[in-house]
Amino acid sequence: MIIVNTENSSSYPHSAPSLTGRAGGESLGVEPSLKQRTAKGLIWGGLSGGVVQLLNALFGLVLLNRLSQEDYGMLAVLYVFSNVAGCIQESGFTAALANKKEASHEDYNAVFWFDVIVGSVLYVILFLTAPAIARFYHEPALTVLARFFFLNFWIVSIGAAHYAYMFSHMMVRQNSIINMVALLVSGIIGITLAFCGLEYWALAVQNIAYVTIMMIMRWCYSPWRPTLHIDLRPAWQMWGFSWKLLVQNLFLQLNNNVFGVLLGRFYTTRVAGIFSNARKWDDMAISTIGSMVMGVAQPTLTQADNGDMGRLREVFRKMLRFICFVSFPCLLGLSLISEDFIACLIPKWHESAPLLSTLCVYGAFAPVVTLYSNLVISRGRSMVNLVNSVVICVLIWAGLIAMRSYGVLFMTWFYVGVNTLWVLVWQYWARRLIGLRFRDAASDILPFFLFAAGVMILSWWLTSAMSAGWLRMGVKILLAVAFYLGLLWAFDAKILKESVAYIINKKKGKEVSVC
Repeated sequence: MIIVNTENSSSYPHSAPSLTGRAGGESLGVEPSLKQRTAKGLIWGGLSGGVVQLLNALFGLVLLNRLSQEDYGMLAVLYVFSNVAGCIQESGFTAALANKKEASHEDYNAVFWFDVIVGSVLYVILFLTAPAIARFYHEPALTVLARFFFLNFWIVSIGAAHYAYMFSHMMVRQNSIINMVALLVSGIIGITLAFCGLEYWALAVQNIAYVTIMMIMRWCYSPWRPTLHIDLRPAWQMWGFSWKLLVQNLFLQLNNNVFGVLLGRFYTTRVAGIFSNARKWDDMAISTIGSMVMGVAQPTLTQADNGDMGRLREVFRKMLRFICFVSFPCLLGLSLISEDFIACLIPKWHESAPLLSTLCVYGAFAPVVTLYSNLVISRGRSMVNLVNSVVICVLIWAGLIAMRSYGVLFMTWFYVGVNTLWVLVWQYWARRLIGLRFRDAASDILPFFLFAAGVMILSWWLTSAMSAGWLRMGVKILLAVAFYLGLLWAFDAKILKESVAYIINKKKGKEVSVC
């Protein structure tokens, strides 16, 4: 699904309001510390991500068993057009507004009208080019489907400024509620239509319902309101920062949707659908962890940058350790159980299992990349993100086109390898920007990765004689959890004890921060 961003408040026309009250539920005049806001953002982001992805998984399982690979492939080949249009419409203004110390009503109003105008123009263009898209994929039915499906980014544009406001003010709890409600209602709609025999239209309507509910609820939760005075000059003033993020996001979308385009063109929509299923489960796992990062990383790093480079570096390293502590076992664990998971729950999608197992390897590093990217943005170096995105996208597209005759699994391994190794490039820039040495980053990342990878290999070996099914999957999970937590405890991992202490003290009503 496509989610874009939002804006500020007419109640505060000339300055950004306090982060209290709206961001964490505290009363006005009692501003929580950066540690407390970050910890609450991480907890709310994690809770929201877990609930959202649980709902997404439940609805997805029903739909996957009801619909065909071709149905999913019909939508998979359209995502790149819709996502690219959404990037152009958003144009990096969410991050630009979050990066401003005090964004005014005029700033948000300019972004709102820019989003609406550009989104409308782009929809008209895609509406007119829908027949050409259908011819490109040799699927005549795509013409009508595309014209309906492309409404999603236009609907998002109406609430993009309101999301920017909520993002800037770390309203993670409110965004969590919006995500859960939108997914619940749209999921019910999608399942109902699927059982009515509407096939791929069920997925398209579900997507439109999702973004529509998100837009309406963002208007309800955000105190900011647009005015009819259209002045785009504030947006133009932010353009020097945001255009780089725009180009970066464009290339990120091209990178993320490369398989949808190439498999739909060189193979079939069925093959595109098979890959999209593997990517769906990998993305869901990444999103669960990424929601904790995206909700607080850039605002936290921006506010932590008060001239004390040592403090900024320590905040970043603690966030990095926490993300590795969670991401590596979760994603590598999904790789471990992918065959059993698909065989038990969606057996007709068995061809997705090896693709999912492979994608999870890079998925484990994806939240780490997100954190590095947010660090670069918080330091005002959006050009770095731009160059990284362009170079890796060109490498991925060129490599996959050249390797298309070797099969989808070989192409997937190439994609995973390039994206994973690119973490070294991000670390180079962290060294340049905040003085984070390679050996310090390695000491934060590698122990968690090696422990998680070793645990998954051992769990796989111990269960290799068992036949695929529920029992083997359950045993793998129990072994992996026990080995991983046991190893961290035996090696006196500080992040594990801090996390346990935080949970215990929260239950007792005490304020403790893991960051």
